[in-house]
Amino acid sequence: MTRRLDATQSGIATAASILRAGGLVAFGTETVYGLGADASQPQAVARIFEAKNRPRFNPLISHFANAQAAFTQVVPNAMAHRLVQAFWPGPLTLILPRAPGASISDLAADGLASLAVRVPANATALALLEQAGRPIAAPSANRSGRISPVDAAHVLEELDGRIDAVLDSGPCTVGVESTVVDLTDPDTPTLLRPGGITLEELVAICPHISLPQTTSDAAPHSPGRMVSHYAPHLPVRLNALQARPDEALLAFGATRPTLAPLVWNLSSTGNLEEAAARLFTGLRTLDREGQTLGLRRIAVQPIPQHGLGRAIQDRLNRAAAPRPQDGTEDMAP
Repeated sequence: MTRRLDATQSGIATAASILRAGGLVAFGTETVYGLGADASQPQAVARIFEAKNRPRFNPLISHFANAQAAFTQVVPNAMAHRLVQAFWPGPLTLILPRAPGASISDLAADGLASLAVRVPANATALALLEQAGRPIAAPSANRSGRISPVDAAHVLEELDGRIDAVLDSGPCTVGVESTVVDLTDPDTPTLLRPGGITLEELVAICPHISLPQTTSDAAPHSPGRMVSHYAPHLPVRLNALQARPDEALLAFGATRPTLAPLVWNLSSTGNLEEAAARLFTGLRTLDREGQTLGLRRIAVQPIPQHGLGRAIQDRLNRAAAPRPQDGTEDMAP
């Protein structure tokens, strides 16, 4: 049975003690709930893969209480300092060269010469990281390939009995995972995953940032780049102008009369921040209730391709992608 800890001083202290002892604790960030383990303990990191049925060829993001702690593990460059000043704490992950003497295990880094690091913007998470005093590896706290959790109840739906505790800090405010920027080559910064920091915000600090040419299910250079992910049980049909009678509808903006017997509107006013925060809960709700009603798929209305719309569409594209038989990867907070 997984313990559900309140976000109190006592609950945070208990969660930190579990992490230091090599246990697994799910905790909320501003993006999604992460499944945390001490990144310096290979056996603890291995428990993440076991709990999630996660493929072992994908690096994990390590979380820290502040930039100073993160930079003991990686070698920052000038652009890293600029991005950190603008966006940390916040939903931005940086990939940087591993520092000599870094304590993060090879298993958490997938044997790469680079590490993915971030400082989340959530008071409970920061207090936990401060008390743990270790780099905490934390992919999303769900079964591999499934919909990311944005509250403690979602975590328990998937992982109850498979992890030691969940630290309940309430619903996540951003609702999509962190933006991932590769800075291993300071001359060619690359946006590997759109997320809570928009491309427009990044360009204001890093005008020459580039986009990756491909996304592959082969062993990725960073977390969160597998093609198939967020898979509901019901198939997903994208850019649906109208829903069919056998479909649930994931709507956006003002909706016209629809044949869909089940509708979840991401934002009736067309607000992309609200839509991002409601995305994963909406997918879970339509999937669960749609199966009960005997529906065949989830139809998704078009999403604007600016601001957080890019991150939302990225997640929807992965939800709709063909699904490998042996499972897919999961996103990191």
